[in-house]
Amino acid sequence: MTSRYEVHEHDVLIIGAGGAGLRAAIEALAQGVRVGIVCKSLLGKAHTVMAEGGIAAAMANVDTSDDWRAHFRDTMRGGKFLNNWRMAQLHAQEAPERVRELEQWGALFDRTENGDILQRAFGGHTFKRLCHVGDRTGLEMIRTLQDRGVHLGIDVYMECTITRLLKDGNRIVGAFGYWREQGRFVVFRAKSVVICTGGIGKAWKITSNSWEYTGDGMALAYEAGADLMDMEFVQFHPTGMVWPPGVQGILVTEAVRGEGGILRNKNGERFMERYDPKKLELSTRDVVARSIYTEVRENRGTEHGGAFLDISHKPADYVKRKLPSMYHQFLELADVDITREPMEVGPTCHYMMGGIRVDAETAQTSIPGLFAAGEAAAGLHGANRLGGNSLSDLLVFGRRAGLAAAEHARRSETLTIDSSHIEESVQQMLAPFERLDGESPYAIHSDLQATMQSLVGIFRCEEDLRRALSEIETLKERTARVRVEGSRLFNPGWHLVWDLHSMLTIAEGVTRSALARRESRGAHSRIDYPALDDTWGKKHNVVVKNAGTMTLVDAPVLEMPDDLKQLLAEDSGAK
Repeated sequence: MTSRYEVHEHDVLIIGAGGAGLRAAIEALAQGVRVGIVCKSLLGKAHTVMAEGGIAAAMANVDTSDDWRAHFRDTMRGGKFLNNWRMAQLHAQEAPERVRELEQWGALFDRTENGDILQRAFGGHTFKRLCHVGDRTGLEMIRTLQDRGVHLGIDVYMECTITRLLKDGNRIVGAFGYWREQGRFVVFRAKSVVICTGGIGKAWKITSNSWEYTGDGMALAYEAGADLMDMEFVQFHPTGMVWPPGVQGILVTEAVRGEGGILRNKNGERFMERYDPKKLELSTRDVVARSIYTEVRENRGTEHGGAFLDISHKPADYVKRKLPSMYHQFLELADVDITREPMEVGPTCHYMMGGIRVDAETAQTSIPGLFAAGEAAAGLHGANRLGGNSLSDLLVFGRRAGLAAAEHARRSETLTIDSSHIEESVQQMLAPFERLDGESPYAIHSDLQATMQSLVGIFRCEEDLRRALSEIETLKERTARVRVEGSRLFNPGWHLVWDLHSMLTIAEGVTRSALARRESRGAHSRIDYPALDDTWGKKHNVVVKNAGTMTLVDAPVLEMPDDLKQLLAEDSGAK
């Protein structure tokens, strides 16, 4: 094997170079182990840069009453109590220290008058809790973590796609992939693997997600035998651009609403007064997204099928200082000056609350040696994520995953990679070139996006979900016969074939889980089951691979200790 393929060896291999992957790498390097990071694109291009609004951490720099208990309570309530309570507790307790680390490593946060990190309001948070850098917080996080990792001597394999996790028995021993530029195959030996590959948005037609978000890590873990959990909970961010068509879905940060932006319909009505008169625009994302969708469906939407988001009542210099990216984004892409006129926005597929099932303390999956963190992992957010919790999630559990992966690697002996697994993977990757006929992967991808957008969207029903499952089965059959022309050099069609495999696997998991959950909770809204069901509030949907077939099983929601139950029973002090 070593003579036929390029081989690299590390103690810990991290797949994904976003916030979670970089924080995991920094922690693993600090433990003195050999660390490698593999990423599909270039270092610094991770989708984390699109998280603009801020990092949620109860630092109490602006609202002195804030503490980890209030943050925990908000997270649990936002997730409709389907969260892993221990993950929510650790996240709330550790987020402030993780933000202080970023500050020590050079992150340039906006400041209060006395020099503390400035914090802003966000939907679902009781207090002003989001530490921010204008509306470019994710970019500053990536820059800071990347610089720290490079300084520590991180090994990065850019423009490389992993297509299979390698196992010896039930233990992880490495990964197989290929270089996207040349098409050459590569093998990584590793005692621990950490999946930090983000979400699945490219399975939907309208999404804020970048091209990398094809569910790779979740599919890799599933194929290796790990559990997926809560896959029905897909968050549609309420505010993506809706016009012009070429930029449809691009994110409009929640910071616009956090800084005082108002949502209105085509009649000029502030319609959130109908849906959540207490929190209005700062209601949770699932509520705001469904509200905009309902306004459009009931013929009160804007010309291009959205709603108006208006921040023009604020002083122009304030808007440009607080929301510089949004100002330039709309000016350059839509010829709209947001200091003078409203933005036209609508829901866009944004974030995955479900993912790989992990242990709260260590981020380890059900497979020894396999860990996951960030959006690829499930548990923290429950049925709906609060804005800003994603970035603190990356820091808290990226660190925990890196630490646990390093400790596992130190305890582990080097195991054998079965060369037959390598050959199987090679044949699977080359098969599309060898077919004499077959259709284009682009047509299949377009049909998958249309299916998920129309049948597994913001509102769902049994008829649509069953039809979606049927469509997905047909798309899987078409993908098995897909043909790719040309060579392995610079071949985006070939890349898409593997992405389709991942997207179809995860789309099936989402659809089966959505069909099973006969209630409406958080981001999962069933037209035919519109109410919360206490029975479903006590269990998770878990997706497992059983004899090559996707199977759903129930898992109980972890029982919370009495002291945390008491916290949830207390009044949060929300106004």
